Amino acid sequence: MTDFFDPQSAQTAEQKPAPTYYDLLQLHPSASVQQIRRAYRELSKLYHPDTTQLPASVAVAKFQQLNEAYATLSSPERRFAYDLKIGYSRVSVIQPSLDLNRPVSESRRYRSTAYLDPTDRPLSAGELFALFTLGITFVACIGLVVVASLTRGDTLL
Repeated sequence: MTDFFDPQSAQTAEQKPAPTYYDLLQLHPSASVQQIRRAYRELSKLYHPDTTQLPASVAVAKFQQLNEAYATLSSPERRFAYDLKIGYSRVSVIQPSLDLNRPVSESRRYRSTAYLDPTDRPLSAGELFALFTLGITFVACIGLVVVASLTRGDTLL
């Protein structure tokens, strides 16, 4: 039996890049920390060796890949280094318009993939209450200063 070399299949095998950690978690590289965490939780439930119907060797390998991807992408420093390694930039570069005859008003559709701080998140109820209390305290202090100055006969201005 002779082995024949198929250049077409060899070429497609060489061109197919290895899956990135984002591919493993089924996310876009601009995904937020919350999206990464959510995807990891969902996929870990699916591929955990104790809960899956897959063969143990496949489940263990897939679960290890998920853990490695999550460990890298959940750390801001490791994620930044990984993004540099795969060539993804969180800073959008403004490219000149290919159609220079089009009016400027039509070409003002920007897409921003700028990196946001992973700690950016909505404030919790406790944090909102603390800010409210701080504001009330500040207003009360200003009020006390005004009342004290008026009782002493000092002018405010």
